[in-house]
Amino acid sequence: MVEVVRVALLGYGLAGRWFHAPLLKATDGMRVDAVVTGSAERAAAARADFGGVRVVADVDEVFADPEAFDLVVVATANVAHVPQALRALECGLHVVVDKPVAATVAEFDRLVEAAATADRQLMVFQNRRWDGDFLTLLDVLRNERIGRVHRFESRFERWRPDRGAGWRESPAPEQHGGVLLDLGAHLVDQALLALGPAESVYAERQVVRPGSGSDDDAFVAINHRGGAHSHLWLSAVAAEQGHRFRVLGDAGAFVVDGLDPQEDALRSGAVPGPGWCVETRQAQLVNRSGVAADHPLTLGDWAAFYRGVRDACRGEAPAPVSTGSVRAAVAVLEAAGHSAADGGVVPLP
Repeated sequence: MVEVVRVALLGYGLAGRWFHAPLLKATDGMRVDAVVTGSAERAAAARADFGGVRVVADVDEVFADPEAFDLVVVATANVAHVPQALRALECGLHVVVDKPVAATVAEFDRLVEAAATADRQLMVFQNRRWDGDFLTLLDVLRNERIGRVHRFESRFERWRPDRGAGWRESPAPEQHGGVLLDLGAHLVDQALLALGPAESVYAERQVVRPGSGSDDDAFVAINHRGGAHSHLWLSAVAAEQGHRFRVLGDAGAFVVDGLDPQEDALRSGAVPGPGWCVETRQAQLVNRSGVAADHPLTLGDWAAFYRGVRDACRGEAPAPVSTGSVRAAVAVLEAAGHSAADGGVVPLP
């Protein structure tokens, strides 16, 4: 059994430095042995963050010596996710891939096949499954506090009126930028976990900011096989944000505003541990009589993902995010792209 999971972290930008690195640092039994970045500034940050960790400028240096590692974390640009994950699996390494793992089901299936051939774990970083508001919502649904759900509304809306210059807003479609794939990977995943498989998908996407290269505003509607409907809003240009969740059932409703505090805590330099993050929000639970009452929110736990990764690499537990659930979300996002392009409803098998 692997006692310490030796990690090569590919990429040290927003995802690599502020999300993956502190969660890896907080996980007993995991050790970052190498960071890949071509930026001198980011290389210096990695050495400071990890006490002189080995930093290399090219992924080839990691794949040239695969026996030095157990796990590769792919936290690079979206366009590199599939090829880098494939190389890691072909080298006999376990893989964590940031979302979106792939733009199409066909690409994702290539990764699943490669993982099966190598007998290695393919794990996708769906950290928002461990948001406190979502964990609370799942508990409310499990305990039938609002009855049978007929409408599920969920939003990731931000106000960023000035477009950025990075790959996320590139006009090149092969870069896989835009909010539909970025934020949509989280919202679709949560909707499917909460309400089950999708039957059909309708979507809209648009470019609002002048000169922006990729979609900065999108909407996705999912008809679930169980009869419920999900309406998902994703935006970088929302000067006024709606409810984070508004979930309506035949016996009440669950409503919460604002975002889980873990992202802000990580981006401020905090490392998960006792007291590292505080949840100050309250949800509203509306009963059958229409009376609303405060409902406490569970404190989120993104670090649970990497505890699950460690155990999966050791062979002690299944992957914390199953490939089947990821494939279902990729299928919805791919269908949403087709729907947004032609304006029609796309059925799912």
